[in-house]
Amino acid sequence: MAVKVVMPKLGLTMTQGQLVSWLVADGTPVRKGQPIFTIETDKATIESEAPADGILVTSVAAGTMVPVNGLVGYVLAPGEVAPDAPTESLAPAVPVPAPADAEKPASPAAKRRARELGIDLGQVTGSGEAGRITLEDVEAYAAAAASTQQPAAEAGALRASPMARRLAREAGIDLNRVQGSGEGGRITREDVERAAAQRPAVSPPGAQAPEVPAAPTAEAGQLIPISGVRAVVASRMHASQQQTAAVTITTEVDASALVELRTQLNERLAEQLGFRIGYNDILIYITARALREFPYMNARQEGEAIRLLPEVHLGLAVDTERGLLVPVVRDADRKSIVRISRELREKIERALAGRSLPDELSGSTFTLTNLGMYGIDVFTPIINPPELAILGVGRIEQKPAAYQGQLALRHRMALSLTFDHRLVDGAPAARFLQRIASWIEQPFLMLAQLD
Repeated sequence: MAVKVVMPKLGLTMTQGQLVSWLVADGTPVRKGQPIFTIETDKATIESEAPADGILVTSVAAGTMVPVNGLVGYVLAPGEVAPDAPTESLAPAVPVPAPADAEKPASPAAKRRARELGIDLGQVTGSGEAGRITLEDVEAYAAAAASTQQPAAEAGALRASPMARRLAREAGIDLNRVQGSGEGGRITREDVERAAAQRPAVSPPGAQAPEVPAAPTAEAGQLIPISGVRAVVASRMHASQQQTAAVTITTEVDASALVELRTQLNERLAEQLGFRIGYNDILIYITARALREFPYMNARQEGEAIRLLPEVHLGLAVDTERGLLVPVVRDADRKSIVRISRELREKIERALAGRSLPDELSGSTFTLTNLGMYGIDVFTPIINPPELAILGVGRIEQKPAAYQGQLALRHRMALSLTFDHRLVDGAPAARFLQRIASWIEQPFLMLAQLD
């Protein structure tokens, strides 16, 4: 019996997707759960799997925009004809073995865990339906490898998260010289940031200044279409500038206590968690609680009124190869730093790999953007509509500053708050920023706000 292959609905807001490419040629045998085509929405690129065993017959060319649940092909039994189709769509009468080079069917959780551990799914035996690999299968394989003291990944392979690789490339850091703190020695974002921070800020006399990684280049006269994520970003940023009365206020804070807090958390928890907590994790925790105290900053315009939103969903702007994406931590004001860190890591890695679900990249009520890793101190972030404000974070840098009546070397950091002056005045916005600054400088004060 013919089984339809359709454009899946990947999120509540998705109405159509582009069939970017077929991973399997027309008329090729496929197995249920095998990736057969890739989809691009305005936020992510995701693989879609075969719904059944059989012969794939395609009805839509690569590059076509298809509405959700729109037909793109069929999986047929050998010798079967696709419904309402010419005789060319007759499935060849051949057996349907699993293609030798086909990826084993695996659940999304299993694939994600395998990537984290550096495991080749081809070596894992699946216990699920039709041999599908489950999360438990991956964990069992990893445990068996550990018990025999054999690495789960290939011997000598460099293991690093997608974000770590991207940051290292942009900062000109050789990952072979970075000590990984993640599970199994995996190099994390924080490891690269730490390596970058430890590099000398000033070159020795006579030494050549380190090269700044070059931006991607294009041939002269080349036209690059504004589409996909780039088109969405362009549209939203233009709308933000046209439809808001944006004002940016800045302040510089003493981040020494924030640095110490992160250091202590990682000294106590990094080994247990298998990763290191980042500054963005703590800043999201702080900002979410400040939004709960100052709800007029967690709002949006609806007609001629301002709606104060009951949920605090924090977005973090992330630079990816496909453009600017904003993974969202929902109900961030109710989550611990550890939970925020774990959730954010997973969503950022999926965003960098182009495998985010659309719902993971929508629904934020406030956004945080951090350019500190690029050596930026102060900037003017653009509001992510329909939000009311956005917080920009600069680098943490040691500077001489007055401390307890003396001049001391302290960690300093700049904050930039852009807000819509139509919906909130300068003084209330300044009080909100002041609260965030006070909790960065004295994190223990947050304890008095959580009764």
